[in-house]
Amino acid sequence: MGPWLIFAPMCLNLTIYTDSNPSVRTRALEGALLLTNFPHLHLLLLLLVTLSNMAASMARTCCYASRHGSSILPRRTSLPLTLRSTFHLSSPVHDGLLFSLNKRGILKESFPEDAAQDRLPRLLQSGAQTVYCGFDPTADSLHVGNLLALIGLLHFRNAGHHVLAVLGGATAQIGDPSGKTSERERLAADAVEANTRSIRESIQRIFTNHEVHFHDGSKKLGTVTVLNNLSWYKDRSVVGFLSEAGRHFRMGTMLSRHSVQSRLRSADGMSLTEFTYQVFQAYDFHHLNQIYGCKIQLGGTDQLGNLMSGHEFIHKVSGEEVYGLTIPLVTSSVGDKLGKTAGNAVWLNRDKTTPFELYQFFLRQPDTSVEGYLKLFTFLSLAEVERLMEQQREDPGKRLAHKRLAAEVTKLVHGKEGLESAKRCTNALYHSSVEALEEMSDEELQELFREAPFHEMLLEPGTTVIDACRLVKAIPEGAKGYRMVSEGAVWINHKRTDKPEQVLIPKLHILSNGLTLLRVGKRNFYIIKWLGL
Repeated sequence: MGPWLIFAPMCLNLTIYTDSNPSVRTRALEGALLLTNFPHLHLLLLLLVTLSNMAASMARTCCYASRHGSSILPRRTSLPLTLRSTFHLSSPVHDGLLFSLNKRGILKESFPEDAAQDRLPRLLQSGAQTVYCGFDPTADSLHVGNLLALIGLLHFRNAGHHVLAVLGGATAQIGDPSGKTSERERLAADAVEANTRSIRESIQRIFTNHEVHFHDGSKKLGTVTVLNNLSWYKDRSVVGFLSEAGRHFRMGTMLSRHSVQSRLRSADGMSLTEFTYQVFQAYDFHHLNQIYGCKIQLGGTDQLGNLMSGHEFIHKVSGEEVYGLTIPLVTSSVGDKLGKTAGNAVWLNRDKTTPFELYQFFLRQPDTSVEGYLKLFTFLSLAEVERLMEQQREDPGKRLAHKRLAAEVTKLVHGKEGLESAKRCTNALYHSSVEALEEMSDEELQELFREAPFHEMLLEPGTTVIDACRLVKAIPEGAKGYRMVSEGAVWINHKRTDKPEQVLIPKLHILSNGLTLLRVGKRNFYIIKWLGL
């Protein structure tokens, strides 16, 4: 016999015989099965855990009888947690917040299994609750995938509940393995700190924009608190933390998580650092539950295992009933997850994705996606979404639904000024609007034409078209450059010019904001800011 035959029952013994929860014992069996590939041992272990469950059930019944006399009445027991629980609601709560979020497609799964059917809706209706969602600052900006989580928090806040946005200043240094095929590069502490500051500002901006532009004032909003989980870890010792929290986690349960199993099967495997991530996220939930009374956690569908770890940890430590809700992952038109790892992120900070680029991202969504995105990313009522889609079907060419989607999201992320900037850039680039060019700031022009060189030039009297082109090195020297202008290869402020010796004329070649947009060929742009006007 190999050592596996001795080790497998030992792993089972860690939980099967010491934990009274049948779902925990079952997941311990799953963990032990990872240690062996022998089919006949699977049958033996299955028989073992079944007998253990029966024994534990009889023990609970006997204990209950001894405490309550000879009349044995069955007690209501909680349903075991499941890895996949489709979000559905029973008829008594068809007018509540959860029902509305489910109809919009914002909620994907819930746990415990019956949370959405009975207990959680009643909890939300009983008074203001506290809801949290975490964001690891592994980059200096959140992206569109994170925006959906923020919108989920905003819906809860709009309904009068208190929301916590938790920045993972500690957990970002560990790295979440969920959905990853390899371990993240280690981030330096100062980089995480800088990322945390940037993301905090972004979250506060979005919550402010929602309050200013989307809240009608008819209902009192819940509070918003932005936290950094580093604040409750920085003074903890490793030994103290493991002594307090580590004893409540079972290896079999942790090994059974999908994020762990998929990485263990990979060529690179999984480091101890990544393996402990679920412990830290679980402790975050516990800390927020104890300090802020938080009973609800939001997370992406790829976070379900981490959310379950938090639920189980709190249940063991305090017996408090808490809940987890997942939101769908935002994917590209071909089904790829949008995000940092995939390299296709659409960012929420202006210096990484401009208001114009964000606007265009949603404006260019395929027709098949626009209705779903209106429900997910905007605060329009479902009736208004249906009216928009009806108008779109009547006249698809106007693309009214796409434009409304792009406008609503851009205004939420960048405010009214950001939306106006996006529209100016759209008109300047795609509608050749000179008026839009004149209204644009230097910053907007540089954002719109990111690759275009930006030059500040002193306007000398008698400066000609060919002079301007040569000053910014837009054309070759000599006869070839002269010929390019003569043959109409140069455009100034969206107008073709074929007179090299023409002196620059204000309001024609130089806009009222002192700018000239020069284009040579189809894609080569140059921006000139004239000084001394």
